[in-house]
Amino acid sequence: MRNLLSAVLTLAAVLAGPAASAADAPAFIPGATIAGPDGRWDFASWDAEHHRVLVAHGNDVLVIDPASGSVKAIGEIAGAHAVLAVPGTDRILVSSGKDDSVRILDGITGAEVAHIAAAADPDAAILSADGRTAYVMGAKAGAVSVIDLVNGKEAARIALKPGLEVPVLAGNLLAVNNEDASEIELADLATGKAAGVIALPGCEGPTGMAYAPEAGLSLSTCANGKAALVNLRARKLVALLPIGQGPDTAIWDGLRHRFLVPCGKSGTLSIIGLASGKPRVEPAVMTEVSARTAALDPSTGKLYLPAGRFQVAESGMKPTLVSGSFHILTLEPAR
Repeated sequence: MRNLLSAVLTLAAVLAGPAASAADAPAFIPGATIAGPDGRWDFASWDAEHHRVLVAHGNDVLVIDPASGSVKAIGEIAGAHAVLAVPGTDRILVSSGKDDSVRILDGITGAEVAHIAAAADPDAAILSADGRTAYVMGAKAGAVSVIDLVNGKEAARIALKPGLEVPVLAGNLLAVNNEDASEIELADLATGKAAGVIALPGCEGPTGMAYAPEAGLSLSTCANGKAALVNLRARKLVALLPIGQGPDTAIWDGLRHRFLVPCGKSGTLSIIGLASGKPRVEPAVMTEVSARTAALDPSTGKLYLPAGRFQVAESGMKPTLVSGSFHILTLEPAR
């Protein structure tokens, strides 16, 4: 796979011709590929304390050590969506969408430490700055479950609207994409109440979201090949920017001042640089079809993207994963 991706990137450079500048060179080069057990997947995240990749992987969680290439499946989950390392511990939070719960797992043994009821269809999640609280988006319920990670229980629910997707935190403001309404829902965490919406005209079905705190700008990835750049402080849409097709997450790389958007249908990584609050759409990098989520190691800039090959599905049917094809694609910064 590495040789294939290298060939694609090389061909792209040749086609670009001698007029292409160094600034237009690919921002990433392909790294190692890590094979893993088959299964559908959703979000991935980076566990900075233990230097590992976590992947919500259908009925379990994959714990991946990139240094050794080891992969371990832990837990028994009913439709894993979000997966996050709990800071200061070796515990892992995972949302379990099919039984409306949040599970806390021991990252070493895989044992279930807590099983917490949550708002219907728990999907994306985010941790508070101090790591003591998790906010889990109940997509069907249209509510945010506030999870007390110290005591292992749901402390409160914040009512918003159905269709909740990926959130970001801006101080005491929780901003959440609403895939159904094509807007951002806002919640005031100090009061535990809804705090308005931000319309996203021209952005259809926003899912992935990331936040650049210094600029006060968020980026929502849309299903129609656009990304909505939003000023959360002013609560308004700033720009619609072109991206690839099929995004499901977005990542802010603070050290390199850029948003990263893996796009699973087009098999590309869209990159939007942010200098002095002004966006610049940089050349996309080829990845693989199906690579729609990713985890970033911010210290090295390496990106880890779950991927697999799917068979062509019959009309009305979901495509099936080709046996033995699931893997983690690694991209390394080229500069």
